[in-house]
Amino acid sequence: MQYSKMIDHTLLKPDAREEQINKIIEEALKYEFASVCVNPTWVKLAADKLKNSKVAVCTVIGFPLGAGTTNTKVFEAKDAILNGADEIDMVINIGALKDKKDDFVEKEISEVVSAARGKALVKVIIETCLLSEEEKVRACRLAVKAGADFVKTSTGFSTGGATTEDVKLMRKTVGEDTGVKASGGIHSKAEMDSMIKAGANRIGASAGVKIMEDYISEK
Repeated sequence: MQYSKMIDHTLLKPDAREEQINKIIEEALKYEFASVCVNPTWVKLAADKLKNSKVAVCTVIGFPLGAGTTNTKVFEAKDAILNGADEIDMVINIGALKDKKDDFVEKEISEVVSAARGKALVKVIIETCLLSEEEKVRACRLAVKAGADFVKTSTGFSTGGATTEDVKLMRKTVGEDTGVKASGGIHSKAEMDSMIKAGANRIGASAGVKIMEDYISEK
């Protein structure tokens, strides 16, 4: 797979301005990234600018806490798709997972998957830094049962980001048919390569340009 096509070029800061969003869109077109990942308020702008390109529009749902209601997450997903989102990165209800409310967690993911079916990929953010190993495995299994396309390590807004150990565990748990996205704290080609080696097939990073510059200079 083309190296740049493994990167979701990301800007999710709450103070991001239109000029900065336009910049990451231009960078994504230049380097042919898999997607730009932006907050829902920027989806329509990104979709308009990326029309007729091979760069997808990715957005985040229930972000960054995952503590909204299921109905809210479903509405957010539908609204984002209506505005042009091709990929939905949703945060699970972390407290519900910790309380072993597995049926609730699975049903919530399933409802977002249903809302997106045939229109957008769904990646499920499990926020690994807040979970025990058993909880990570359970979250991944629930995401697969609910029909998600990917499991994703982190929001990048909690106490830690992606680790190779978590990526290995996630890949082992979901098998080869579900994607694994490593996100949070990946700033260089070396770090990206270690995530790919561990089993990630998508990387979320705000440092996409630097990673590609490393890649080009190595070549």
